[in-house]
Amino acid sequence: MADRPGDLAAATALGERATERLSVGAHAPDPPRRPQTPPGARPSAAARRYRHVASRALTKSSAILLLLAAWEVLPRLGVFDRVFVPPLSEDLAVWYEMVLGGQLPEHLEASLVRSLSGFGLAIALAIPLGLLIGWYRPVADTLTPLLELFRNTSAVALLPVFTLILGIGETTKITFVLYSCSWPILLNTISGVKTVEPLLIKSARSMGLGPVRLFQKVILPAAVPTIFTGVRLAGAYSILVLLFAEMVGAKAGLGYLILDAQSSFRIPEMYAGIITISALGLLFNLLLIRIERRFSTWRTT
Repeated sequence: MADRPGDLAAATALGERATERLSVGAHAPDPPRRPQTPPGARPSAAARRYRHVASRALTKSSAILLLLAAWEVLPRLGVFDRVFVPPLSEDLAVWYEMVLGGQLPEHLEASLVRSLSGFGLAIALAIPLGLLIGWYRPVADTLTPLLELFRNTSAVALLPVFTLILGIGETTKITFVLYSCSWPILLNTISGVKTVEPLLIKSARSMGLGPVRLFQKVILPAAVPTIFTGVRLAGAYSILVLLFAEMVGAKAGLGYLILDAQSSFRIPEMYAGIITISALGLLFNLLLIRIERRFSTWRTT
């Protein structure tokens, strides 16, 4: 049966329209795309983090950099007498010569042995004693009057007593550092134990913790930040008070070096010793901060 003429014309028109659409779609331009940033133009996460760390380090060290710049510039401008305050570059040149000659490492080693020995003994003795005094009331009632007597006596004032009793050898210097470093550690340990949140203690006891477990799980972790504050103070004292001890009857050490250079009018060598002490104290403090963070990782910052 033959198709009707009207149906044939309609089919032909539909075919022509479909062909036109396909033709237009094939030749239509692509939609515009966003320009892509080259891989090297966008800073990586590591680069952004490095910039952030560098910016913070520059901000924190700006005051020190200004001090060092003033130390270099002001003597050259005549604000300070270069004989008594040489520019920083001259002091650093003498410091470098002393390092190469072995003179400075010898004095540094002697001071480090004395300082670390007294500091380590202070930690080993003062922390346990502070925990006992802070936790057990009978021990605190017995020892507190004696502690109050000695804590108000200057360690430097007692240096002649140490010298008369123990002589002028290494024992006097280490004992003097031990005595000076014990007080900040002891007092901060006692304070750390006594200032633990009472609600924490009540909660731990309500859960059935005995005295030993309570002390181990609650008291000691809560007191760690305060204890480390005392340890950091003692670390600074271990270097500062050692200078006084080395100025009496010593033949080596940074304190002896500074006093000997000053009395012989070797001013750049004197400043070289001072720079070494400052750098040593800064590095010691940074090391103690890292150790504190390791033992206090449970804290939220």
